[in-house]
Amino acid sequence: MSRVLVTGAAGFIGSHVAEALTGRGDTVVGLDNFDPFYPRPVKEANLALLRGRATFTFVEGDVRDGPLVRSLLDGDTTVVHLAARAGVRPSIEQPTEYVSVNVDGTVSVLEAARGAGARGFVFGGSSSVYGDTAPVPFREDFPAVEPISPYAATKRAGELLCTTYAHLFGVRAMSLRFFTVYGPRQRPDLAIHRFTRLLAAGSPIQRYGDGSTERDYTYVDDIVQGVVAAVDWVRAGPPAFEVVNLGESRTTRLDRLIALIADALGVKATIEVLPMQPGDVVRTCADVSKAKQVLGYRPTTLVEEGIPRFVRWYEEAHGRQT
Repeated sequence: MSRVLVTGAAGFIGSHVAEALTGRGDTVVGLDNFDPFYPRPVKEANLALLRGRATFTFVEGDVRDGPLVRSLLDGDTTVVHLAARAGVRPSIEQPTEYVSVNVDGTVSVLEAARGAGARGFVFGGSSSVYGDTAPVPFREDFPAVEPISPYAATKRAGELLCTTYAHLFGVRAMSLRFFTVYGPRQRPDLAIHRFTRLLAAGSPIQRYGDGSTERDYTYVDDIVQGVVAAVDWVRAGPPAFEVVNLGESRTTRLDRLIALIADALGVKATIEVLPMQPGDVVRTCADVSKAKQVLGYRPTTLVEEGIPRFVRWYEEAHGRQT
């Protein structure tokens, strides 16, 4: 088994990935700075299971601290770089912070990996890089040169940095473009979590647009399956860089999503309709044929099953306020 550094380990996806890696016997070092984008106690709770595992070590720190990151790496370490400022709409309000964390932070981790001679580099990418002009389903060979938010631009910049380091310095790297990940411990600002919280409390929800926008909602267990496979891919073989979609390859309309959440909660949704927001794309849908071929990726959780699972987790973790 391998040694893995997971940045953003206290986050939603990072904590699940760290659990899966330690669960199969890998030694994991988790790095997180508890960025105040959402409350620290939420992230501390994400780490609860991991802190009891002998093969997991947690370090509090910032990915932009190059010497710190370098101290956590050696020539047998694989890097899973998930630390980032997330969210399309907040990035429009704070573009400088997003560039600092997502671009400068990625360079810092890549430099540390290069200096240590790390075994491979997995980058947490985003479907947002496709913008609003990619033909559906989105394929990895689409140029992705028209991002429509600072967040998307920083994620595309991270991919370009990875391919540069693969070319110049022999880093074997893979960018995984995640498609709207949800499941237990999902960030509280994201739509599924926010809608569930409000509906469970008997409050109205805000819907941007007429409900016809579509997303490729991907259950976190399926994402983790792909990340773990990518860890194994980057540890084996010559210098290279690949981009791979991780999604369900199936779209769900926003109004359908809200209905699924309301049904799982056993409530009727009260909806306040607002205009579409800048930076939001109309549709996302992953072509996952490359992921199946390269990583053996097989997503299994349809949204009709995943949403009730998430709602059950929410009620167990937070209760009902109605």
